[in-house]
Amino acid sequence: MLTLHTRLARAGRIDDEAVLPFEGRERCRLRIRLASGREAALLLPRGTVLRDGDLLTGPEGAVVRVRAAPEATYRIEADDARALLRCAFHLGNRHSQVQLGAGCLRIRADPVLREMLLGLGARVTEEPAPFDPESGAYGGGHSHEHGPRHLLAPVPLRQKIHRPGDADSA
Repeated sequence: MLTLHTRLARAGRIDDEAVLPFEGRERCRLRIRLASGREAALLLPRGTVLRDGDLLTGPEGAVVRVRAAPEATYRIEADDARALLRCAFHLGNRHSQVQLGAGCLRIRADPVLREMLLGLGARVTEEPAPFDPESGAYGGGHSHEHGPRHLLAPVPLRQKIHRPGDADSA
């Protein structure tokens, strides 16, 4: 079985593809089947979220491109930007994962959220599509560029606790 544990910024060749729904792309330990039929083990650092187009490799040297699999989603549209923003607010208030698009939002299919959105006056269309939601504010920037990701908000610093016997650094 192939082991994949390192993300690459670029590669000269692609040996295989891993087509995964978002749930599989946000797990750090997972056994998967590649497009070729070969099995692979994802062994990634905790908190890793794979995005469509990411490249992975491991000790065997094979390069695998990640592809976002189509899954059951809702496309959400509204009459104007304010109405769409209101939908985004209420989805965020329910800690729902949301993908931002040009003039639309996308969420995983959920009948309860659908009813809420219809009640807000949104147009909700069920469609299979790759789902690639925004990262949380502390999860790093959501970028389709394959370089360093930057935080969207500052991470709170922990206060240093001084205990008797600690060397005085002042």
